[in-house]
Amino acid sequence: MSIGKIVKVSGPLVIAGGMHEANMFDVVRVGDHRLIGEIIEMHGDKASIQVYEETSGLGPGMSVETTGRPLSVELGPGLIETIYDGIQRPLVDIMARSGSNIARGVEVPALSRTKKWEFTPVIKTGDSVAAGDVLGEVPETPVMSHKIMVPNGLSGIVTEVAAKGEYLVTDVIAAVESEDGSITELTLMQEWPVRIGRPYKEKIPPNVPLSTGQRIIDTLFPLAKGGTACVPGPFGSGKTVVQHQIAKWSDVDLVVYVGCGERGNEMTDVLLEFPELSDPRSGESLMKRTVLIANTSDMPVAAREASIYTGITIAEYFRDMGYAVAVIADSTSRWAEALREMSGRLEEMPGEEGYPAYLGTRLAQFYERAGCVHCVCSGERTGSLTAIGAVSPPGGDISDPVSQGTLRIVKVFWGLDSSLAYRRHFPAINWLNSYSLYTDSLKPWFDENIGGSFMQQRDKALSILQEEASLEEIVRLVGQDSLSPPDRLTLETAQIIREDFLQQDAFTDVDAFSSLNRQIRLLSLALKYDELCRGAIAEGASLQALIEIPARERIGRAKSATEAEYKEAYSELEKQMAEQIEAVIAEEVHNE
Repeated sequence: MSIGKIVKVSGPLVIAGGMHEANMFDVVRVGDHRLIGEIIEMHGDKASIQVYEETSGLGPGMSVETTGRPLSVELGPGLIETIYDGIQRPLVDIMARSGSNIARGVEVPALSRTKKWEFTPVIKTGDSVAAGDVLGEVPETPVMSHKIMVPNGLSGIVTEVAAKGEYLVTDVIAAVESEDGSITELTLMQEWPVRIGRPYKEKIPPNVPLSTGQRIIDTLFPLAKGGTACVPGPFGSGKTVVQHQIAKWSDVDLVVYVGCGERGNEMTDVLLEFPELSDPRSGESLMKRTVLIANTSDMPVAAREASIYTGITIAEYFRDMGYAVAVIADSTSRWAEALREMSGRLEEMPGEEGYPAYLGTRLAQFYERAGCVHCVCSGERTGSLTAIGAVSPPGGDISDPVSQGTLRIVKVFWGLDSSLAYRRHFPAINWLNSYSLYTDSLKPWFDENIGGSFMQQRDKALSILQEEASLEEIVRLVGQDSLSPPDRLTLETAQIIREDFLQQDAFTDVDAFSSLNRQIRLLSLALKYDELCRGAIAEGASLQALIEIPARERIGRAKSATEAEYKEAYSELEKQMAEQIEAVIAEEVHNE
């Protein structure tokens, strides 16, 4: 271990001399309190250190000790349901030791060294194993089985396997003899450096949708499992609400939620809500499939930069087990601000708006770690990692460097609109400027599993909403009475789609989550109303009479039907709608 001396302190940046034995990205311990830091720049024997804790009290001459190891995370049983900070320190354990304010220099292992886990081996002595092969399983939660895998870079013959029983994460559960005769003892846990993506055999095109239960997302702008998406929007437009909904209801095995530089009360909402919410797939608490990384705005700014990498490394570990995982980063703008601050203190040449020139590269490195992959193992195993990042551009201007850098990488854009949020329309995703580039690759899945009409109805709904935007320009100039009956019907149908289909209530059990089949049935009601009314108008029916039929009002209440009763309710409503429109036509003909 190399020991140097502090030369300069500038906020979270510490310059230390005498560090000629240290390497880039080594973890170091700084000062008498042994604050944790990471080397981010080397000049001769001088190292620039990013300190992840409050640096007040540090001064020149204090010692800096390098560990000789990069910033890494501990991977093993105990990750799920745990709340970590940006550098994977368990906050609950820290609070038990130091109270509500995190003591500086506190050293607490990421995984409990006292809790025992039930391990069941799936291999036996003499078996040949390769990197990624499963040694055994630990039932970490009622819904997640933790697979203990051979670490990357190791292969050979199993010389020892522990019997089924309870073990600590540090206990040896197997030993593997490599070709060179060396024997490696394996425990329930392993480590991995956060800045290096975990390897995989092959990336494959994502072709299965990620069901979120949010109608505007799943129907109009779908995201694929293993895809990338961003949620940009101004303050108060509901970014965090959208991400909470995705974290709660998305069709994945595990969610890693990274609160990066967000307000403490928002993270508190997550911590209080998730244990109380029931997973629609298993009926268990949502925390049973969630890992939380809380790095709030009042925590040291440098730790924000590490929190994103900590979260995605944990997600890659579960992806390698063959699970579908989602990483939700809220928000990458705060992470970019941490990059900008550290870049400024390093006196690097600033890029656009003061952000470092490598901002786009760092964003790409994060999002490119998402994907659908064939995992490293001797057999066949497929996992997916979906990355969803919120972006908080100043004043909602998405021309800022973080938004533009993100949009060049991701394939789904859910653009939030503050005007929709002020009208209490949630999710406040603007359907006119949002897009998804996965629709073509997902079409075969929708055709096979939902029905061939799904994509047609989606395209029809989008065209009606776009036509409404054009007609509103005319209405503002000359008034609605100047429109023809078919055009006025377009406005009426668009209102149904906006208010009765796209608008969703996150605080109502019935409407917070909507299955794909239910979504298409609900949308088909609005489009069927449009189709029947156009036919009736062609036969001379009055548009006002068509708008006033009882079935039109019932469409507005259709989304309140429960999952168990919606099929029968929607079929009955469609039948009544057809009968009432036929009655309007018959009455018009009779009056003539």
